[in-house]
Amino acid sequence: MSRTSLITRKTNETEIRVSLNLDGSGKAEISTGVGFFDHMLNGFARHGLFDLTVSVTGDLEVDDHHTIEDTGIVIGQAIREAVGDKKGIRRYGSSILPMDETLVMTACDLCGRPYFVFDGSFTSDKMGDMSTQMVREFFYAISYAAEMNLHMRVITGINDHHKAEALFKSFAKTLDAAVSFDPRITDVLSTKGSL
Repeated sequence: MSRTSLITRKTNETEIRVSLNLDGSGKAEISTGVGFFDHMLNGFARHGLFDLTVSVTGDLEVDDHHTIEDTGIVIGQAIREAVGDKKGIRRYGSSILPMDETLVMTACDLCGRPYFVFDGSFTSDKMGDMSTQMVREFFYAISYAAEMNLHMRVITGINDHHKAEALFKSFAKTLDAAVSFDPRITDVLSTKGSL
């Protein structure tokens, strides 16, 4: 069974193409026009062992908001499509991940009901060419487009780069766990019979 997706989205603000393979090896080809964001998405693919291609043309002459938020929407749609009917998957995932002085926690439920909780703060306005505010906005967009319950918390941390990178890697590990198969689960993991 192939768990792949290809999603394109074009608006007056952005043009985005994302391909995703949930059962990949961590290969990534990322081009968003925002260097730090590219670095984060490369880390997400590598640590989740997803094959991910992201190509974005956005209105960066305005700022990075539309580019990053809309990329989150499209990656969320790609996750939802690639997961398919969710039969046999664990559904839940979580990760506590350290990066130097930083420790973050991420948990998700691929329940088909979007909800997002984020507990973390940054001290600088930007990391490279990416606005720190856009870390939260990116994951909010993913959670709603993927229809997942997503909780993220920065438990400790000083360096904004470390906090952001740990969040992206922790999300990768969390999603990888949630989409993994368990041979004991023969249908969907729900008393309702569907997700």
